[in-house]
Amino acid sequence: MQRSKAASALLILPLLASLALAGCQKPKAKVTEAENARAMRVVRLQPQAISGALTASGDLVPREEAAVLPEVNGYRVARVLVDVGDHVKQGQTLVQLDPALVQAQLAQAEAVAAQAQVQALQAADQAARVKDLDNAGVISQEAIDQRRFQARAAQATAAAQAAALKDIRTRVSKLSVSSPVSGLILERTVRPGDLSAVAATPWFRIARDSEVELSAQVSEDDLANIHPGQHAQVTLPGGEIVQGVVRLVSPQIDNQSKLGAVRVHLPVRSDIRAGGFARAVFSDVTGTVLAAPETAVRYDADGASVMVVGADNRVKKVVVQTGQRGGGLVELTKGPPAGSRIVLNAAAFLLDGDLIKPQEGAAPVAAAQPRAAVATVGSARK
Repeated sequence: MQRSKAASALLILPLLASLALAGCQKPKAKVTEAENARAMRVVRLQPQAISGALTASGDLVPREEAAVLPEVNGYRVARVLVDVGDHVKQGQTLVQLDPALVQAQLAQAEAVAAQAQVQALQAADQAARVKDLDNAGVISQEAIDQRRFQARAAQATAAAQAAALKDIRTRVSKLSVSSPVSGLILERTVRPGDLSAVAATPWFRIARDSEVELSAQVSEDDLANIHPGQHAQVTLPGGEIVQGVVRLVSPQIDNQSKLGAVRVHLPVRSDIRAGGFARAVFSDVTGTVLAAPETAVRYDADGASVMVVGADNRVKKVVVQTGQRGGGLVELTKGPPAGSRIVLNAAAFLLDGDLIKPQEGAAPVAAAQPRAAVATVGSARK
């Protein structure tokens, strides 16, 4: 019995010793969220100058378009000599109308005009015979005056018949519908067998001199930075890049969209088609816009966004819309207001509500990208 009590005492002693040691240790202090916050560099959004990065998109349109319609009514189309995509020259015959109806009228008018001319010559001869017989008593003055009036009337009749003949001959010449300009045929609506009508839909639409240019839509603020003669790199629908020159800057702004048109002259090429969509990058352009460093913009399934730092140093994801780029900056056309603090490194793994230790300072600006690199922006519509 004494042995069992002694064994129990030996087992209890180590347990009591361990409890005593544990009671002597101090509890560990808890780490606060503020102490665990990551130090992140932040910058403030502010208006900045972006140089050489103004982009604009729009439609490819003919520089000047000519419409071709018949000039005579009621004649059937005999032949159509050209089609869409053909290059034509000024004065080239496009459509031949059936001359059967007008040929008989022409023959009749020629005969009537010839008869009237003969009668005019006869009346003039009769009047010439009494030229010096006034008050001579050989023939009455009434008869003399009558011959002279008949000569004038016959001459007027001959002139009227000649004018009618000229009108018919003009209509005959208009049976060959010709091109008013040289250029590329964009559209054709006429078919053999159609009847000509002056007030109908144009039979052909022609791009004069085959020139197609970009009509780019530019915001009211950026329009002041573009001028005629300025160079631009235009990305075509197929991805090809061509050099263009600003030909015209619109003198007015659309009241609804607040956009103005800029016409960019392009080289004549078969892959530049009217009605297509293209994008231009204008060089030597400097504009002041609300911009953020490119590293601060994050792109994911929701689009572009920045991490905004609140007054409590907690971050919040804000979706933005981007505009022009250049010099390591990207324009924010929609997003947080000027003065907002944003995280400089968008690649940092941060979630909404995370607490950070902001380190505010000026953002480093990268060197401007080469023009050719800027011009490789895709041609898809936004």
